[in-house]
Amino acid sequence: MSLRPTIEFLLYQWLEVDTLRERERFADHSRDTFNAVLDTCERIAREKYAPFNRTVDTQEPHFDGETVTLPRCTHDAHKAYAESGMLSAAQDYDVGGMQLPYTVEAAANSFFAAASVSIGAGLLTVGNANLLMAHGTALQKKVFALNEFSGRFSGTMCLSEPQAGSSLSDVATRAVPDEGPAVATDGAVHWQSDPLGPRYRLQGNKMWISAGEHELTDNIIHLVLAKIPGPDGKLVPGTRGISLFIVPKKLVDAEGRLTGVRNDVALAGLNHKLGWRGTTNTLLNFGEGKYPVDGRAGAVGYLVGQPGKGLHCMFHMMNEARIGVGMAATMLGLAGYYASLDYARNRPQGRPAQGGQTAVGAAPAVVKDAAQPQVRIIEHADVKRMLLAQKAYGEGALALNLYCARLVDEMRTGEAALADDACMLLEVLTPIAKSWPSEWCLEANSLAIQIHGGYGYTRDFPVEQYWRDNRLNMIHEGTHGIQAMDLLGRKVLMEGGRGLTLLAGRINATIERAIQVPTLAAHANALGAALQHVGAATQSAWATGQPADALANAVPYMQAFGHTVLAWIWLDVALAALAADAGQAQAPTAGRLGATRYFFHYELPKIEAWLQVVHSRDATCAAFPEDAF
Repeated sequence: MSLRPTIEFLLYQWLEVDTLRERERFADHSRDTFNAVLDTCERIAREKYAPFNRTVDTQEPHFDGETVTLPRCTHDAHKAYAESGMLSAAQDYDVGGMQLPYTVEAAANSFFAAASVSIGAGLLTVGNANLLMAHGTALQKKVFALNEFSGRFSGTMCLSEPQAGSSLSDVATRAVPDEGPAVATDGAVHWQSDPLGPRYRLQGNKMWISAGEHELTDNIIHLVLAKIPGPDGKLVPGTRGISLFIVPKKLVDAEGRLTGVRNDVALAGLNHKLGWRGTTNTLLNFGEGKYPVDGRAGAVGYLVGQPGKGLHCMFHMMNEARIGVGMAATMLGLAGYYASLDYARNRPQGRPAQGGQTAVGAAPAVVKDAAQPQVRIIEHADVKRMLLAQKAYGEGALALNLYCARLVDEMRTGEAALADDACMLLEVLTPIAKSWPSEWCLEANSLAIQIHGGYGYTRDFPVEQYWRDNRLNMIHEGTHGIQAMDLLGRKVLMEGGRGLTLLAGRINATIERAIQVPTLAAHANALGAALQHVGAATQSAWATGQPADALANAVPYMQAFGHTVLAWIWLDVALAALAADAGQAQAPTAGRLGATRYFFHYELPKIEAWLQVVHSRDATCAAFPEDAF
């Protein structure tokens, strides 16, 4: 099965996105307009992305000391994507948007990730602009966000630093007001301001910045986390002192026109990665004096929101990026699945085992008739197992990510109570939407290599590149361990566990429907038991009230939690598949029911081992002495 029919089933039969047209914001849309967007994105991905996936892997970005050079195909793909209008797809009509539901936007963008995640399709630019639309001033929105939506500018997010990594409390980049103080009539001191916002000078280094330097757009808009020193000149410890700044590569005026002045942001070097090689990944130096502004060092930056509230603003972009990473991992898993499925259907190797004559009481003999023609490897049970695992991981993850996108639409356009519930559900599901595909669609890529055998380990087939590209996703936008601690240490505890309660309510609603269907009743009972087990493990983990005890096994907890969520997703998808099939026994329905059965028989039972160490607060790893390694 190709990607398009799967997406259409999930959108129209399962998530019923047609019903969103009843809301005022989406009233101008129809299934025809949704399909037109899918058609356009599928075509651009097929023509401008897929043929060049290997090109951008082998022709890595090159830095000559002044300019970063990317292959011509990357420029062409970026231009086609920007001209499609997808950068502003979800925005209001009056700023050039389509007012497209986010669910449809996410589905349409999946084609690009499947075709070449390495070329990229504007994830960071859109997230950057969306953050400014939520937290920026009117002029910041006009000058920076709208130019990003048009494709004229691009955007980044600058959090990590060489000495800090994921530990944002240790951010050392400094931001000091750019001009001297002015004393108002009331005696209060106010820093001089620029029309684009309170103006600061930044100094520091940012590491692992994707798309941090290139020539694809007229300008690059960096969103940078930095700390404003206190009256004593020292930085405030922890995350409380972190502020957020717009730092453009090239300075602009209040109309968004380039002034001809290069900001003091310098590329220190490119990181050469295992995968995802088509996108520049950079170490940026802010304010080192290579490009002095007004004759002095310091990168000019404009404050976003309030001082000390930068992390609150940045989480708006980080959460979008985390769901985007989950979708990227998902599509790489599916790309490998489709490649290995095609290979398995066409590769002849081996013959079916047959029973042979044995003596009475002897073990059965396995006989293969060498005179018979070889069979295609898809006829072997173990190859079917690996294909079913990939299907269950990839299509299940796609359903999960589109479900989260549907929650975003509910949060933005639903009635107040339903919107609030959707927001809380997103809080709980975002760590799963990011981490589960990153782990299990990577495993799908490994299985795709295995199905190809020795050929899969060569560059003659695409599956090794899919694995390399996907290996990043367990690391960036919050590592696996960070997502796990966020889930068990914060998300399931928020508002007295309200998010977990809401999720349990939705899972139980699916169970109540499925238990009435004979072919799904056993799965429904298994899911109910799994949900109870997760709830009990959550309580056991926090029984001592000590975070160190609870979080020592946060990753196994997240693995079990994620598998329970995916079992629910598959059960709900199976119900929709049966309803859409109407007794016709179509192959896609058989595929979805088979993937559901696989997940419940082969995957869901794994949660017992994961939750056992959570229940007992097993200290094997946490207490292990360093010198014993």
